[in-house]
Amino acid sequence: MQVDGEIEGEIHVAKTLVISQAGCIRGEIFADKVIVNGSLDGICHANSVEVLSQGQVSGTIYSDNLSIEQGGKFSGTTHPASSNQVVELKEMQVGKIDDPEILAQVNQ
Repeated sequence: MQVDGEIEGEIHVAKTLVISQAGCIRGEIFADKVIVNGSLDGICHANSVEVLSQGQVSGTIYSDNLSIEQGGKFSGTTHPASSNQVVELKEMQVGKIDDPEILAQVNQ
């Protein structure tokens, strides 16, 4: 999953969450891997976290594998991943969405 806009709230991703340079998340993240090149303000639970050169993270990171590229910024605290933190999502049903919710509309 890639975030190119702004999100506030709790996010659960089974695999990799990428916050692009234009992306901003405020809230709590649960993912296998998180790559930040935008902005994250909150709590991150992940097996692996990468803060790229344009990335800014403020808050708490729970991970056993944290890397910060030159230019990347981190302000907060880090803790090792707890043994019960392993990110596992229940099998999701894939199928037809009965009533999709419109979150944004693009005017051309």
